[in-house]
Amino acid sequence: MSAFFHSPLAGAELLGLFGHFLVLSLLAVGGAITTAPDMHRYIVAEHHWITDAQFSASIAIAQAAPGPNVLFVAVIGWNVAGPIGAAVTMCGTLLPSTALTLYATRWGAQRRETRGLRAFTTGLTPLTIGLLVATGWLLAAPYVVGNGLHAVGALALIGISIGVMTRTRISPMWLVGLGAVVGALGGV
Repeated sequence: MSAFFHSPLAGAELLGLFGHFLVLSLLAVGGAITTAPDMHRYIVAEHHWITDAQFSASIAIAQAAPGPNVLFVAVIGWNVAGPIGAAVTMCGTLLPSTALTLYATRWGAQRRETRGLRAFTTGLTPLTIGLLVATGWLLAAPYVVGNGLHAVGALALIGISIGVMTRTRISPMWLVGLGAVVGALGGV
């Protein structure tokens, strides 16, 4: 049973991983996925615990699976340090955001019609969009930058997705399906 809980990271590294995800949890305006660029910086670029491909695959696998979007955090943690890594990253992500959400929901419900609260929520919209664009670029960059014909296909899929999402009410799942078909055919 102790082999199951063995981690390639030392206790201090696990604590650092927990602390980093704890801080990111409080910055995750628009969901945990918006903090993926900084997760990438910390895990891939700074510590080299996993590769770019492993990081992107972790997000792709978790997003394709049924369940909450935050599951990608557990998959990244698993790839970094096995079951302990998954537990550390999920606890770091869920504990502060859950506590803050419970408090903020109660506080906001009592003040929902105040000018300051309405201004605050309106101001979060461009921040969330910017964080999602950064995450999209991080995930698309390996396919777009210096990848020849595949870059054209990836850019075409991105353009089609943006056009469809901004001009129609079609479910995003159709676009995911389109991406899967194009990828299966070797287009990207």
